Amino acid sequence: MPRSLRNRLPDPLRRHWLTASALACLGVRAQAQELSDLDKVRASGVLKVAVYKDNAPYSDGTAQNLRGVDVALAQALADTMGLKLSLLPFDAGERMDDDLRNMVWKGHYLGYGPADVMLHVPVDKFLIRETPQSLIFAPYSREVLVVFHALDKLSGLKSGDDLQDLPLAAERGSGAAGTLLGYGGGRLRAKLTTYPTGVQAAEAVIRGEAAAAYLSRAQAEAALHASGRPASGFGFTQLTLPGLADNGWPIGMAVKANHKMLAQALETALGQVRQSGKLLAIYREHGLTLVAP
Repeated sequence: MPRSLRNRLPDPLRRHWLTASALACLGVRAQAQELSDLDKVRASGVLKVAVYKDNAPYSDGTAQNLRGVDVALAQALADTMGLKLSLLPFDAGERMDDDLRNMVWKGHYLGYGPADVMLHVPVDKFLIRETPQSLIFAPYSREVLVVFHALDKLSGLKSGDDLQDLPLAAERGSGAAGTLLGYGGGRLRAKLTTYPTGVQAAEAVIRGEAAAAYLSRAQAEAALHASGRPASGFGFTQLTLPGLADNGWPIGMAVKANHKMLAQALETALGQVRQSGKLLAIYREHGLTLVAP
């Protein structure tokens, strides 16, 4: 309504019109602010993806030159959704729920994060129940623990007892290392050397410094792929040892619990990446076996 006509209205009518006009403006603003989680990401044009630092072969390297399976998958998801990619590499916390809090639903107290989505999250019933602030979904692979062994030093094994008196390797602080340290009341402890990463533990086997290493299949395959050595000289034996799942665990993604539309879009994008063969190609490019989740 033109300003001149508004000024000619009787006071009660003018107040009514002004109130209605103000409410209408507030309604427009509220509607503009009620963009869905997915709409906000699309409006920004960028998909922010949290990946672990020092997590070869999934995400490793400098902040300017990150590489690995999760990095390539993040790019494929962003491309499929028509978005640019922004990686948020972060250091692993003491507990998985710390990582989810810092990178998914709240953000770090130093102001870093949260991301739109975090990769390499265990799709675990207990974790899902204990972290209701996060939505964990879309497993894309399965982590499987193996004993990676040089066949000339250990031709085969059926139990942890077969590892006794052999030089062993594992990633420092990992569940696999803890299992070896505690096996049989500590009978393997004296022969175990721990390394900063699982890939380095596998490299010890390849160099002949250890007869076997207990680690993920992906870590062993990454080290072997980088070495250029033929796989025929090594074994990848799945061995059930106390305290660890014998069939591994699925890894997927996590978003904030109420970001269901974003989760659906990411799951759809993952399906397209998988169906196109791109996911398998990513794993093969890194020398890894894609294990169905």
